[in-house]
Amino acid sequence: MKNFVEELRWRGMLAQIMPGTEEFLQKEMVSAYLGTDPTADSLHIGHLCGIMMLRHLQLCGHKPYLLVGGATGMIGDPSGKSQERNLLDAETLYHNQEAIKKQVSKFLDFDGDAPNKAEMVNNYDWMKDFTFLDFAREVGKHITVNYMMAKDSVKKRLNGEARDGLSFTEFTYQLLQGYDFLYQYKKYGVKLQLGGNDQWGNMTTGTELIRRTLGQEAEAYCLTCPLITKADGKKFGKTESGNIWLDRNRTTPYVFYQFWLNVSDDDAEKYIKIFTSLDKPTIDTLIEEHKQDPGRRTLQRRLAGEVTRMVHSQEDLDMAIAASNILFGKATKENLLQLDEQTFNDVFKDVPHYEVSKELLGQPAVDIFNQEGMQIFPSKSEMRKLVKGGGVSLNKEKIAAFDQPVTAADLIDDKYLLVQRGKKNYFLVIVK
Repeated sequence: MKNFVEELRWRGMLAQIMPGTEEFLQKEMVSAYLGTDPTADSLHIGHLCGIMMLRHLQLCGHKPYLLVGGATGMIGDPSGKSQERNLLDAETLYHNQEAIKKQVSKFLDFDGDAPNKAEMVNNYDWMKDFTFLDFAREVGKHITVNYMMAKDSVKKRLNGEARDGLSFTEFTYQLLQGYDFLYQYKKYGVKLQLGGNDQWGNMTTGTELIRRTLGQEAEAYCLTCPLITKADGKKFGKTESGNIWLDRNRTTPYVFYQFWLNVSDDDAEKYIKIFTSLDKPTIDTLIEEHKQDPGRRTLQRRLAGEVTRMVHSQEDLDMAIAASNILFGKATKENLLQLDEQTFNDVFKDVPHYEVSKELLGQPAVDIFNQEGMQIFPSKSEMRKLVKGGGVSLNKEKIAAFDQPVTAADLIDDKYLLVQRGKKNYFLVIVK
């Protein structure tokens, strides 16, 4: 059995750990859980560190439980939040849960007969019939208000860092999360909780509740991964357009691949340890290769490839690489036609866009691409010179003559014309 804690340690994925945890994990197969909120029907890359912790746990021979917070997701966790979150209905939560399981199945083995196959549980199942009186008797009496008030997540909200203060609902969140641990401890034998470092307060409430309920000799542990940041200290996973999602309908595989491809050298060295399953010798070799010639971006390419393949598929990775080559390398019209419309738009979102009427189809290229307001060519005569020198392409094919007609057959997805002037200047003409 591989040493799970050591695996996390060399990967930079270990923040805090309860005394005795590492030794306990070396004794036997341990069942451990990590909670995630089903507030959307997709995880984003901010969730990936936790999911990778579960993956490494299973690869080290232990049994992972993914807890979907159907009940706690209806309330909201005060940790690191400045406002109470919206409450979701049961139907939406169930839909989100199933979507999340499908995504996590790429990382964890939920099938088969292995004793450490992954399980998915939803705390709504054991909370929905739990009355307030039961909660007060079975949970509330064991944890003092003084203990709860000492938690950083509570103190920050009470000290005026949040505009609306802290509701009673959110105040009890750590007790609900603590009860999750107690319930799973008793029903499934789960003895370890994993989570992000902002969860440490809630997690230790769980171990405290277990010991106060079942006796001080009860073995319950927790460990956290650090909150991932970028080298410049900014929040990881956010871009100007928002989160990078695992769902292809929210973030296309091309944009997903590009995110990893464009991280800094320092971040690539850190992320390849956290977000891939590559072993230490392989990663050490890649880091050395990268340092020899940073311009080749060895780390970024391998990182982007590994994560895109794991989250999506080899086919999606191949398309993402092909799409990247359209702008930055050699590509053909066939490569263009293979892109779905969303990916096509993602690839060319930053190039100048122009619109023309469908009625112009059939006219010479020199007329269509020199309409008033267009800035593709300085003038018709300049375009003629460039065409003569082989410097103008339409949909990645050289234009043979400046008066070559542009027809409906040239349209990509029935509405796009991609004009290229020279090697690096692209323009997208949308025909409406």
